[in-house]
Amino acid sequence: MPRLRKRTALLGAQGLLLLFMTACGFDGGTAQTMTTPSASAPASGDIAQPSPIGSGSAADTPSPSPTGTAPAVESASPTPAGTGTVSGAAPSSPNVSDSPGTASDVPSTGPAASSPQEKPPAGTTEASLVAVGDIMSHAPQLPGYYDAATRTYDFKPWFRYVKPLLSKGDWVVANLETPLAGADLTYTGYPRFNAPDELADALKDAGFGILTTANNHTLDRGYVGIARTLATLRSKGLVPVGTSVSRYDSQRLTIVEKNGIKLGFLAYTYGTNGIPIPKDHPYAVNLIDLSKITDDIKRLREAGADAVAVSLHFGIEYQRMPNDDQKDIARSVVAAGADLVLGSHPHVVQPYETIEVPDPTSPDGIRRGFVIYSMGNFVSNQHDNWKDVGVIVSLKLTKTTGPDGSGRTVWSDVKTTPTWVRIGQKGKNSTYTVYPIAQTLANRDDPDLTDADYKRMSTYLTGLNRHLKSLAPKQSAAG
Repeated sequence: MPRLRKRTALLGAQGLLLLFMTACGFDGGTAQTMTTPSASAPASGDIAQPSPIGSGSAADTPSPSPTGTAPAVESASPTPAGTGTVSGAAPSSPNVSDSPGTASDVPSTGPAASSPQEKPPAGTTEASLVAVGDIMSHAPQLPGYYDAATRTYDFKPWFRYVKPLLSKGDWVVANLETPLAGADLTYTGYPRFNAPDELADALKDAGFGILTTANNHTLDRGYVGIARTLATLRSKGLVPVGTSVSRYDSQRLTIVEKNGIKLGFLAYTYGTNGIPIPKDHPYAVNLIDLSKITDDIKRLREAGADAVAVSLHFGIEYQRMPNDDQKDIARSVVAAGADLVLGSHPHVVQPYETIEVPDPTSPDGIRRGFVIYSMGNFVSNQHDNWKDVGVIVSLKLTKTTGPDGSGRTVWSDVKTTPTWVRIGQKGKNSTYTVYPIAQTLANRDDPDLTDADYKRMSTYLTGLNRHLKSLAPKQSAAG
């Protein structure tokens, strides 16, 4: 720990500039009025030891990046705020509304909420959401993907077989369960993670657009880790949700529009492994607080969101069924106005269900929310006992607009695609590949897979398909 504190205190010129720019809200050269935090790294986020809640095993012991070969930190600036296309993104990237709220300490000169100036055209439009669980970066996952000649990492091979499935989504969401805090703070796995920036490149290449960053490992590199992670993700055209670098940033609303449907995103975590949220940055991490969640959903609706997806990092690790607290929280969040609840943290898949709550504005007086309590590990070094499988969840959102301009958005057509992480060996290094199980079993043409692998996947597929539906009498809801 003393070495980590020393590294955090000595960020170097690039790190200091990055932290200053990010905390001040610089976006593309336009400064937002903000109180600038101290340039030195906050000690409060780096001193406390994590509680034993983490998600690793003996095989996940932290180790630094290859000695003497770690790439330098790249300075990055946040995405421009407002409702335009995300900076640096491809033309198909989402339009993002990052509108501040009405808190007294939020500058009035910030980007305005997106609101229609004219009645939308009558008719029906559709878009699809695709979501996965935890993106982990245990220490053994790194060495096999480092190129000493270029001093860079390449994690794109992890996702090569699931990329075609992810690319079908209009909104593609994952839980990024590691900071991207720079090589100068040392790359490590469990219990306090820090992954190379190239992980963001691999996620973008695979098709992800929205990453939730509120989880129990958010503060593994303190506040500076949050600042660097957000700056890196935004610079690459990715949309982070659940953490903030300033009070102004914490009041922004994330609404991503696809095919005329505006979907609002929120993310919260049960805690941060005992690492205290810095007192001078109390807004840094969204904690599960039903009052705040209710208020945030209301603000999204007022800003024009047609539907709201809430990611919750909650539950008990390695438990395959949700506990009563998870069920109560999920029901309360749906009652507060959420349409979709996307769970993570247990590192195993938990089932999904439809939650019905009274809604006088619905034709039948009932509004239905989709809840999946945990999507499991999408990629990690964990294995056995259902820890090396996850699920790709996809569903359709349909918006119907009447002649008077009023609209109603419902979800339907839930589909689940179980996945398996095969951990192989190449020389002295481990390799990782995420396989879509059903498609892989249907093809049976991968030279890297053995008969034992196919048998294992078959067992997983049967078990997961049954398990996922164990709470869900309804496959979909049209509201």
